[in-house]
Amino acid sequence: MWKTTPMLILASQSATRKALLAGAGLRFEACPAPIDERALEAELLGKGGNAADLARALAEAKALAVSNQRPGTVVIGGDQVLAINGDILHKPADMASARTQLLRLRGETHELLGGIALARDNRLIWSDLVISTLTLRHFTEAELDQVLRLEGDAVLQSVGAYRFEGPSVRLFDTIDGDYFAILGLPLLPLLAALRLHVPEILDQSL
Repeated sequence: MWKTTPMLILASQSATRKALLAGAGLRFEACPAPIDERALEAELLGKGGNAADLARALAEAKALAVSNQRPGTVVIGGDQVLAINGDILHKPADMASARTQLLRLRGETHELLGGIALARDNRLIWSDLVISTLTLRHFTEAELDQVLRLEGDAVLQSVGAYRFEGPSVRLFDTIDGDYFAILGLPLLPLLAALRLHVPEILDQSL
C-alpha cells in the first residue's frame, strides 16, 4: 500500500523512551502529544474503567493525536500508570511529594501498567499492555533521603517517584515483569509489532 519507508515518530519527549529507541538502532523524531491526560483519565474512570484501561487508552490517544498531525508517519504512543491498592498515582509535583509517595510504596507491592500503541494516518494499527509487579523494601527514611539526594529532580518525571535505572533501584526488593516496560517503553512487544506491521522501518539504521 505504501511505496516509501515512513518516518517513525515517538509521541513523547521522555528522555528514557528516546534512549531506548535509539539504543535499539531506530531512526525517529520525538513529538509530544497534545492531549489532556487528566481529562481523559477522569472520563475513562468515570465510565468504570480501571488502571489497565487507562494505560492503554493514554498510549492510543497519544499515538492518534500525533498521527493526526503527521500523516504518512508511523507514530508510537506510550504511557505508564501506577496502581496500588486500587489507587492510581501520578508524577509527584515536587521532592516533598516524591518522598511522601515513596514512603507510601515502602514495603508494598504495586503494579506498573505500560500501554503501547502504533498509529498511522490517524488510524490505530496496534496496541498492547504490559503489566509489571514491583515490591519496595522496608527501607529506612535515612536510606530514602540518600537516594533522593542522589536522584535529584529526575524522580519528578516518574509516576512512581523513582527511576529503576538509577539510584532508586536501591529501594527495591523484587520485580516481576519486563525491564524495558518498567523503564517506560515495552520495547520487545513494540519491535515485534514493527516487524509485523511496518518491517521496512527496521531496515533503517542510525
